[in-house]
Amino acid sequence: MKPLTLVFITLIALTGCQTTSQPLVQNDLLLNDQAFPDYTIYKIESEDDIFSIDEEMEKFVRSSVSSINDPVDRMETLVRKIFDRSEFNLLYMGNANTTATQTFHNRAANCLSMSIMTYALAKNAGFGVRFQDVKIPEYWTRREGYSLLNGHINLQILPRDPGVIHLLSDGYEVDFDPQTSRNNFPKKFVQKNTVMAMYYNNKGADALLSNSYTKSYAYFRAAAKQAPNFESTWVNLGILYRIGGHYESAEKAYMHAIQMDEDNLTAWENLAYLYEYTGRHQESAAIAGRVERKRDDNPFYHFILGEQEFDSGNFDLALRHYRDALRIDKSKHEIYFGLAKTYYEMGDVSRSQLYFKKARDRSRNDQDQEKYQGKLDLISRHDDKSI
Repeated sequence: MKPLTLVFITLIALTGCQTTSQPLVQNDLLLNDQAFPDYTIYKIESEDDIFSIDEEMEKFVRSSVSSINDPVDRMETLVRKIFDRSEFNLLYMGNANTTATQTFHNRAANCLSMSIMTYALAKNAGFGVRFQDVKIPEYWTRREGYSLLNGHINLQILPRDPGVIHLLSDGYEVDFDPQTSRNNFPKKFVQKNTVMAMYYNNKGADALLSNSYTKSYAYFRAAAKQAPNFESTWVNLGILYRIGGHYESAEKAYMHAIQMDEDNLTAWENLAYLYEYTGRHQESAAIAGRVERKRDDNPFYHFILGEQEFDSGNFDLALRHYRDALRIDKSKHEIYFGLAKTYYEMGDVSRSQLYFKKARDRSRNDQDQEKYQGKLDLISRHDDKSI
């Protein structure tokens, strides 16, 4: 099974605590349509666009379960068929934020799009399906010079239609990242509208990374309208406002996310970055210090600091941060990759090879293993210094 971990994306600018008792602002007042007046030119996918299935998908469901009468056997068979199909034919792409039909045909997906596709297939088969938001620890990746905070979602499939009392043992928890299941992270059921907001939020983040700011606003706005209590949307809107120079709107968006959850460290650090950027240095430093203390035991906090130093060419500092991450957690392939590429840039080929092997051996999907093996092959050939 290929582990698929990316769900919604929250962009962070790693600097991000003070508390506030201000009343929540009305959501519409936080949407600055005047800053992006052309947002209406972008067509936002409807619920039907996101969750509908086509004839080929219906055929897949029929061929999988039509000959099976027992509802539990039907459910187990469909889940197995979906996993078999994804394991052998699906390419994991963190930015593959696609509808159910697109995911089925494109054969590229992230965790959210896989969950949406599986939801649609299971509903067509007559099962009850519920989405679960999995409260994983803060986990960052890097893309286009930004740090991305990843969330996770999975499904619970029940052998009968909704409206019947179900025992948990009657159902299946379907998770495309087995690591989250093994760690027993807290979960909560989320409504379909929240999943739609996650989808819009991802699309908005993709547009932001491509510098398509009006398109990004259109999607973030749709997410905010669809699920006003989905905090990540407000954090991302704050970043978009800050990039566009709308600093008052940015501050209001961050504060709104914080008022919903005072422990939202991503919102706090973006607020700190905004304060630093606009000359409020003392307030920024106070927030950043508190956030750093709260995150000090998170390996991915140190990892992302290493990534930023690596991107800036500060390899000694990058190495120190990666080592701090490894001291806390020796199981993550990303940390070994950070060490491997840094040692390579510093000219220590033997250590680079050692850590590429460790990264390969700890990765959980074929794509990452092939990537790391490719780096090892490249080093051995000495054809190119670009790792």
